Amino acid sequence: MSEQSNEFDQGRDSLMLFIWKKRKTLMIITSIAVVVAIIISVLLTPIFKSTAIVFPTATSTVSFSEQRNAKASSMDFGEEEQAEQMLQILQSSRIRNRIVAQFDLVNHYEIDENDPNKNYKLGKAWSNHIVFARTRYGSIQIDVFDRDAVLAADMANRIVDLIDTVKNEMVRERTIPAFVINQRKKDQLEREKSIILEKMDSLSALGVVSIEGRANLFSAYNNSKNESDRKFFKNQIDVNLRYGAMFDGLETTRDEKIVKLTKFEDAYEQAESDANTVLNHKFIVESAVVADKKDKPKRLIIVLMATIGTFIFAVFILLVQARIKELKMKE
Repeated sequence: MSEQSNEFDQGRDSLMLFIWKKRKTLMIITSIAVVVAIIISVLLTPIFKSTAIVFPTATSTVSFSEQRNAKASSMDFGEEEQAEQMLQILQSSRIRNRIVAQFDLVNHYEIDENDPNKNYKLGKAWSNHIVFARTRYGSIQIDVFDRDAVLAADMANRIVDLIDTVKNEMVRERTIPAFVINQRKKDQLEREKSIILEKMDSLSALGVVSIEGRANLFSAYNNSKNESDRKFFKNQIDVNLRYGAMFDGLETTRDEKIVKLTKFEDAYEQAESDANTVLNHKFIVESAVVADKKDKPKRLIIVLMATIGTFIFAVFILLVQARIKELKMKE
């Protein structure tokens, strides 16, 4: 252990002595690196950052059922599942293509329209300038970096606005066909009920009555005082005997249709609401504002890193040169 410590101390002393001997060379190289780093950091284009923060909502529908979405109301904040869904929407081409078109990002990012790799370069530029991330609180943070501070804020706020637009479009792609099916089914039930009612009205015009009414017809026939009344009630009884069963069947079918329509009404109203309601799918915690101070480059960090890196690299190169000289002298 003592020998290893002595070897370490000797190596350290040798290195310090070597650096001291080469101090002038190292100072010149490092000074040049500092000057170059300062010039580069000054020439670099300032990049501004605008940030918007949103929370997803817990539900994306208006429920007409006590069981549906019982744990999620329109006032509740979304959890991990809703946050992941929102993050996926933000990263989709539906939003990217609209932002690219609205703000002419192809020209803004200086990408040639005729470049065969235009889409690849645009995707890389988008990833470098726009970042979506979940925070530890379950919200979504939207960061937009750009050399134009106003443009960065406008893009961030526009992305926030597009969350509702895109999600409502995606929802309607499923809910509108479902509503059309429900509408068609409801119209069919209404037509069937109307046909039944028309047939019942036709039978009623002939004098056909319900079962209770038929019992009264027999009683009225037996209590008739004259021949004309007896003949009238006898004719009514014959009509009811002929068409009564049909009338009873129509009456039963009508009642079934009414019950079915009543039960179907909730499903129809839900489908209609889902298809036609435009909902807000987010809570805006913080809107993006125009940055009054650049986010990067960090000039001091650039200069420090360049200085330290150059110094270490210069020491390494000088050590290698010294070792090569030693090996040549031993040959």
